[in-house]
Amino acid sequence: MDPSEATGAPRGRRADQVVALFREHNAALVAFLRARLNSHADAQEVAQEVYLKLLSLDDATKIDSPRAFLFRAASNLAVDRLRMRNVRAAAPVDPDQDGWHVTPIPEQHASAVQQWRDMREALDELPPKTSRAFVMHVIDGRDFASVAKEMNLSERMVRYHVGHALAHCRDRRDRAETLR
Repeated sequence: MDPSEATGAPRGRRADQVVALFREHNAALVAFLRARLNSHADAQEVAQEVYLKLLSLDDATKIDSPRAFLFRAASNLAVDRLRMRNVRAAAPVDPDQDGWHVTPIPEQHASAVQQWRDMREALDELPPKTSRAFVMHVIDGRDFASVAKEMNLSERMVRYHVGHALAHCRDRRDRAETLR
């Protein structure tokens, strides 16, 4: 159910725009942030902050390029997050002071393990070439040319396989979210 339906509040134009941006760009935004922050959890948090920032703007605020705004705001928030990490890393660590040591949060760990399991299952449903191309490009971070060379395929075919795998994983994720 749509949150605006539950509260009875009318959904504004800005909210519709944010929903459309989320559906179209969230996976790319999280990947962009993950590359910058080197943390999937931080990437998801920063992406969520960006969407909240967009939602907090009133409908009268004009944004000429919503996608550019989305990625620029995410980039700025990622820089802030990295600066905060550096400040914390440079601060002296007092073992008696809570908050200065990093302790894995069980819920985050369980969520990450489940996401990894879901990804593996989705990849196992794909043809081996498609799965392998996806893993080499997205997970190993290799460019299309090196994947194509190793798999003895054209770059165009590698792009096809990676795109097909991304679409499959996105579809599977969307189906799983609707069941929750």
